[in-house]
Amino acid sequence: MVKTLLMLLCVTALSTPALAQNAATGADIAPDMPETFTVNTERFDFIRRDVMIPMRDGVKLHTVILIPKAAQNAPILLTRTPYNATRMTSKADSGTLRSILQGYDNMPDVIVDGGYIRVVQDVRGKYGSEGDYVMNRPLRGPLNPTKVDHSTDTWDTIEWLVHNIPQSNGKVGILGVSYDGYTALTALFNPHPALKVSVPMNPMVDGWMGDDWFHNGAFREEMLSYIYNQDATRKKSVIWWSNQYDNYDLFLNSVSAGQLGKERGMEQIGFFRQILAHPAYDSWWQQQALDRLVPTQRLSVPTLLVHSLWDQEDNYGDIALYYALKHKQADQPNLWLAMGPWNHGGEIKDASTLGPIRLHSDTGLYFRRTILEPFLAHYLKDDAIPLPGRVSAYRSGSDTWETRSALPEQDCTQDCATLHLTAQHQLSLNASASTSGSVSYLADPAHPVPYVQRPVITRDAPGSVWDDWLSTDQRNAASRPDVATFTSPVLTKPIALDGQPLVHLTATTTGTDGDFVVKLIDVYPDEVPEQRELGGYQLMVSSDILRGRYRKSFEHPEAIPAGKPQLYQFRLPVMNHTFRPGHRIMVQVQSSWFPLYDRNPQTYVSSIFTAPPEAYKPATITLDTAASWLKVHQASPVTP
Repeated sequence: MVKTLLMLLCVTALSTPALAQNAATGADIAPDMPETFTVNTERFDFIRRDVMIPMRDGVKLHTVILIPKAAQNAPILLTRTPYNATRMTSKADSGTLRSILQGYDNMPDVIVDGGYIRVVQDVRGKYGSEGDYVMNRPLRGPLNPTKVDHSTDTWDTIEWLVHNIPQSNGKVGILGVSYDGYTALTALFNPHPALKVSVPMNPMVDGWMGDDWFHNGAFREEMLSYIYNQDATRKKSVIWWSNQYDNYDLFLNSVSAGQLGKERGMEQIGFFRQILAHPAYDSWWQQQALDRLVPTQRLSVPTLLVHSLWDQEDNYGDIALYYALKHKQADQPNLWLAMGPWNHGGEIKDASTLGPIRLHSDTGLYFRRTILEPFLAHYLKDDAIPLPGRVSAYRSGSDTWETRSALPEQDCTQDCATLHLTAQHQLSLNASASTSGSVSYLADPAHPVPYVQRPVITRDAPGSVWDDWLSTDQRNAASRPDVATFTSPVLTKPIALDGQPLVHLTATTTGTDGDFVVKLIDVYPDEVPEQRELGGYQLMVSSDILRGRYRKSFEHPEAIPAGKPQLYQFRLPVMNHTFRPGHRIMVQVQSSWFPLYDRNPQTYVSSIFTAPPEAYKPATITLDTAASWLKVHQASPVTP
């Protein structure tokens, strides 16, 4: 027994080092994972190429090329994005092109059914591309002394594509939503000869006047999370965080947007530092606003601007660009516009509803089949396909599509409707001015008006209503004492309004700064038999904000003289809506829209980004109803 035990101990002592050595080296265990795995694509219906395309400065940009196996003499549809080209072209575990193109900025029905070669590229500095990322990289010039920008990167990319894809017919179209719509616009500067069409959808155009970052001087505080996620790391490896579920509490407790950004370490981010340094519409913003820059060159590439009437992120720029081009190039033959009842990017997916409101059809499918597909095919293929009308506009309320030669002029001079505010909280549609009177409310920064019903969930987080907030019911706001509400009598006939409503408010405040939010609303009948939950629904059809310090000049802010009437005049976003019989028209006026926009302290400070807590004070706002109205173009009503 003892002898056996000694022998086992000896064997164990001798064998243990050998076993340990094998475990450490893995010499006797073959690895499961190959150094490089090759996907068998024999049964795929497309060829995938991942390439690094060199730019003129030596930087290489990661580009995914998807070529239908049946492609021959096929056009190219290009998208340039900061949102991960690999992810955008790898949406399904499938070997079909239609399956993997599900998701952001892809329209399988347009791309696959049209037989296009699909190309998606990471912009410089993002994901697989080399170089440095700059948010909305300015064009070469005063703000960009380098020899490269998005326009040169697009030119160099197209030059490579037309010489390295033998299945192509040498014609390229560029399209995209939001930031990708912005890059579709920058491609119009000194365009490559092979670029035959551009489709900017919901593009970022002017970040201060009314797109992502500000609206008429009020900072869009909810976009802090986007800046953090997008600009902190190359591959979005750092994500916005919060210890509070309700953004209303988060932003209120942090006092100012500048302070919250500092708490998140955002001063490390160059774009955030630029926002803090440029709260007013100075040359830094003006010199990169595309509605100012695009019209400086003759528009030589056929361009279809696509606008969403309920765009929660970029509802300013494409319409501003449309008017700028029409004013400076009245005989412009290369400009088209499509407008639909969509949120941001809603036109590329099912769009049979507007928030909770059921529409009569899938308006996104209508746009793609009737407007987009013919437009692309006309310029990118050899077929003589008829073009859509110059302006294709969906009319909400009557649920119809209209074709016209142009939008109404921005300044309504004929066929105008004037909506007068009255001291009795009524909205008068009479042509004569309202009788004298006033309406007052107390605006308290400690209790700002939420832009959606609380809790306010961070954009893109589960439970967030961010995508559809512009079509949410406004009854919660109407019930607050700090929201002045003006309502018309029940309509006995349809009233069709379109264009950009002009707000003309005359008001006094006991503070020395303040904001003015104006919302034009369609109030549904108390009973809607076909959809009962819409009984009394209050649907915004056009709304925006003006920061009072910019009432005279967007570039040079000044304090508001306390107790003295001031004129606050600004345009609301474009609308195309029919108020139907049985409905009412409502206007709401308030002085906060939180935390969509940062709170105005209502005490004038040099920068609201650094306003101290003691600057935030209640103020009484008094509207002079005899000198307050909305003016908008009135069209002939269309019967649904």
